[in-house]
Amino acid sequence: MKNTPFTQKHILLGAKMAEFAGYNMPISYSGINDEHETVRNKAGVFDVSHMGEFILKGENALDLIQRVTSNDASKLTNGKVQYSCFPNENGGIVDDLLVYCIEENKTYMLVVNASNIEKDWNWLKKQNTGNVEMHNISDKTCLLAIQGPDATKIVQPLTDIDILNLKYYTFVKGKFAGIDNVLISATGYTGSGGIEIYFEDKDENANIIWEKIFNEGSPKGMKPIGLAARDTLRLEMGYCLYGNDIDDTTSPLEAGLGWITKFNKNFIGKEIIEEIKEEGLQQKLVGLEMLERGIPRHDYEIKNNEGENIGRITSGTQSPTLQKPIAMGYVNINYAKIDTQVFIKVRDKLLLSKVVKIPFE
Repeated sequence: MKNTPFTQKHILLGAKMAEFAGYNMPISYSGINDEHETVRNKAGVFDVSHMGEFILKGENALDLIQRVTSNDASKLTNGKVQYSCFPNENGGIVDDLLVYCIEENKTYMLVVNASNIEKDWNWLKKQNTGNVEMHNISDKTCLLAIQGPDATKIVQPLTDIDILNLKYYTFVKGKFAGIDNVLISATGYTGSGGIEIYFEDKDENANIIWEKIFNEGSPKGMKPIGLAARDTLRLEMGYCLYGNDIDDTTSPLEAGLGWITKFNKNFIGKEIIEEIKEEGLQQKLVGLEMLERGIPRHDYEIKNNEGENIGRITSGTQSPTLQKPIAMGYVNINYAKIDTQVFIKVRDKLLLSKVVKIPFE
């Protein structure tokens, strides 16, 4: 099991640790609900150094990205970020990712899911027919997500860069907490605002940045946050988690990711995804709210009035913010309309629920 540069800090802080994507990661510190509310109302810091980062360089870098991703990366200019996915030959999803434009038409950084680093790297190598220079910098890159409505205000004194006005899905590079060449982006996956910072794992960088963040943040209510709260935060927003809500068998259209699927360019799997669009979706990822007491969990069956199986839950929890059970799941397209009532099988009971808008409210 791998460690991140912050693993010993998590252990010393009393975090509950567990294996995630091959890494020894903090699952929770003070408890999921407390950590969740901290991020929604103040600010929290996630160690997400287990994520994967690839650098693609060269005159054919953009061509490769255009071919392997569904979104239109030609729209990216220096300092812009784009959410996208790698479609496979069957119209499924190899992974979802972020594309950072470091230098237009020349240098890009791809940020991929921790559990898919090797898979994605091999996929890119296989598709790299244009001699694009590729560097897997995952093992030497630290990544902290500083999230919440107070996040940028708290850490602004640590940099001369104006992070208070950093636009969503843009990034800058500069000095942060006295460390040079830190990439600061306004992305994040919590729906509560904030930034993510990428920096090289060398010297004492990780220790210096962690200590300075919490020297500023702790007196103002900032706390370290585990992966369990990260999951409940993203679920409330209706953000997909790879391996749960999307995978090699689900198309971007079924997952509600049509907005990152651009048919004005050629990409792997385009023809099959176009066919799916023309023929009409057979299933769709929807939000679900329980109308009876019970918590929906991954892989629970979704049924209709007649007790027929019409889908399955992909992610579910008791929402800390909304104080009610919520879920996402794929249902037969005939049951995907908002306010449609369906049943979720919780243990041996069929509990009434309804299809609702995402993000949950």
